[in-house]
Amino acid sequence: MSKDDDNSEPVALRDRIANGAFLIVMGAVGLLPYERRVPLMGWLFAHVIGPLAGWRKRIRDNLAKARPDLTPAEVRHLTRAVPDNAGRSLAEIYSGQEFVGRIHEADPLTGPGVPALEQAAQAGRPVILAVAHFGNYDAMRAALTLRGWPVGALYRPMNNQAFNRHYIPAMRAIAEPMFPRGRSGLAAMLRFLKGGGWLSLGFDQFDDHGAELRFFGLPCKTVLTPAELAIRYDALILPIAGIRQPDGLSFRVEVGEPLAHSTPEAMMQALNDRLEQQIRQHMDQWFWVHRRWKQR
Repeated sequence: MSKDDDNSEPVALRDRIANGAFLIVMGAVGLLPYERRVPLMGWLFAHVIGPLAGWRKRIRDNLAKARPDLTPAEVRHLTRAVPDNAGRSLAEIYSGQEFVGRIHEADPLTGPGVPALEQAAQAGRPVILAVAHFGNYDAMRAALTLRGWPVGALYRPMNNQAFNRHYIPAMRAIAEPMFPRGRSGLAAMLRFLKGGGWLSLGFDQFDDHGAELRFFGLPCKTVLTPAELAIRYDALILPIAGIRQPDGLSFRVEVGEPLAHSTPEAMMQALNDRLEQQIRQHMDQWFWVHRRWKQR
């Protein structure tokens, strides 16, 4: 474990209690077969954890901003379906090789951007994979490693250090390399990208230093880093998403068309537009809990 992942500072009692409760739940759920484990975690998040965490109110508030056309019944459904997807995704991350094995067996990679990825792999060209908190983004990491295309990921360690000690190894078990936010992690990430590496970067959360773009017709601060890095390193940049299928367990990993290099603002607006279109088709798979339209 690197110094970036480990923190020798004492863990607060509240964090230890929360982490202990989580490990008890995961330990109990982990005793079940995969086909029952994943739906059960979804149910727990939809009916227990989500309400306790205040997720239902935040989902309703965001939907009132972005989709005021929805009926009350549709909103009620999403206040349960969105946490369900989050719980399933967490169970899949902690299922390690069971999850990866299912992705590899199905080989779900598809979409108009796949030929561009194949060409980039042959040419040794860097790739920026624009990802959102949609479906399960680890499905795409598993699908790409099946083709021999290791994809790096930038992550922010959780505030709860006790949780980090098992969460980060669980993510690393799906695919590596992973780079923690911070000076050393950023330097390693840039070396990896410059050397022809593939890097997944999120773009769907509020960024206080980002550009004010549009999302669902509303102003929102959007990070420009994915586009800026693509321009700086002449990297292919395209959206990719692991879309959960109706059975709740399998995925289609959709690779979108590459973006033409222009200005960072125009490129990121194009990604916002594509994500919005995808969310409208699968409203329950985006993490509506984010404060995406936060105002300072």
